[in-house]
Amino acid sequence: MSSVDSENKTEVGSYFISNYPPYSQWKKEQLPAVETALHTDAAESTPLGLYLHIPFCRKRCKFCYFKVFTDVNAAEVQRYVDALCNEISLVSQLPVMGQRPFRFVYFGGGTPSFLSPKQLTKLADRLREHITWDGAEEVTFECEPGTLSETKVKTLRDVMGVTRLSLGVENFSDALLEENGRAHLSKQVFNAWEWITAANFPNVNIDLISGMVGETWDNWRENVRRTLELSPESVTIYQMELPFNTVYSKDILDKHSDSPVADWATKRAWVDYAFNEFMAAGYSVSSAYTVVKDPNKVNFSYRDNLWLGADLLATGIASFGHASGVHYQNIAELELYLSTIESGKLPLGRGFVPTDHQRLIREMILLLKRGYLDVDHFRNKFGVDIVAHWQAEWDRYVNEGWATIQDNTIRLTRYGLLRVDAMLPAFFEPEHQNVRYT
Repeated sequence: MSSVDSENKTEVGSYFISNYPPYSQWKKEQLPAVETALHTDAAESTPLGLYLHIPFCRKRCKFCYFKVFTDVNAAEVQRYVDALCNEISLVSQLPVMGQRPFRFVYFGGGTPSFLSPKQLTKLADRLREHITWDGAEEVTFECEPGTLSETKVKTLRDVMGVTRLSLGVENFSDALLEENGRAHLSKQVFNAWEWITAANFPNVNIDLISGMVGETWDNWRENVRRTLELSPESVTIYQMELPFNTVYSKDILDKHSDSPVADWATKRAWVDYAFNEFMAAGYSVSSAYTVVKDPNKVNFSYRDNLWLGADLLATGIASFGHASGVHYQNIAELELYLSTIESGKLPLGRGFVPTDHQRLIREMILLLKRGYLDVDHFRNKFGVDIVAHWQAEWDRYVNEGWATIQDNTIRLTRYGLLRVDAMLPAFFEPEHQNVRYT
């Protein structure tokens, strides 16, 4: 992966950066250090979060690269839910948890809303035998519109205690949803919205994707207009990428065909347009991907704490976590994940022990996604002047018009914010430049 900015077509390869060092560098040989971190008391002041992975979907989207399973029966789903609950039981006994409450909880997937109201209630009851998230400032739950019902939405709010519901709309065009392999159609979005509005969640987020196959300017404007009509508390817009293990990517690589995804310049122009329209309607830009209606009401505890180095206890197949600065990922093969838990062991797959400098890089590049950096924060926390240390990189980005530096604040321009993921590898260590990210 290159840090050179690209205006050309969307090629196969990862682009979105969510951690450092790259996941491809994490190794099974590092698991003893992970075990040590999990079995050692953590600093009481370090925020603690919990991630739960539900890997089931009605269909696999053609652009999806997550660990998901379709065509599963009720018994298979129940075995997984039971294993997840048992994993939570094991995790709840770890010394790294200490007496810390969970500050944030995130149900991700896959499609967490794939589970039935009965399964969700049973999951919540089982989890609360070992842990509580009643005091968490944010409980996020990802939903696919076509999996929702009025009963399920009420269960999420009243039984699960969800405070932030994230609805994977992606696009309002039925033709585009079908072309890209989405399981839902737009009618299901509007049906779900009535139930969601009635349930009175503190924060409802709508996900959109800029650059789905078949996207046009006219349709993108319609996506923005319809989202504004629904008036969610926040909107997340991702730029379509093509990691290696997607249906689209495999088709391109196997058939040597052209990429069907819009080029980067077009996708950035679409996000730029959306940001301007949302700002005109009173929203504020919160990150390279997010706008919020009321910054005083909506915070992103999961995002912000994670980017600042919080502990995250990861549960579920192939999920990623952090314990006292050590990275780890759970086993990524379903049967091995399940049998490991059923034998009473944590399903740890691989890990990485970053150096202090790597922790600095991780925190800097992730926080830059907000659009600004406080230079003093890094000087106080890591003892490093990040401007002086990366002077050549910052000079280049200032000269390109992507960033400004003034009064100990590095701030990205809109041009920089729209391409922030392409800017980040410039700060990687030499051994991690141009390696496969995932």
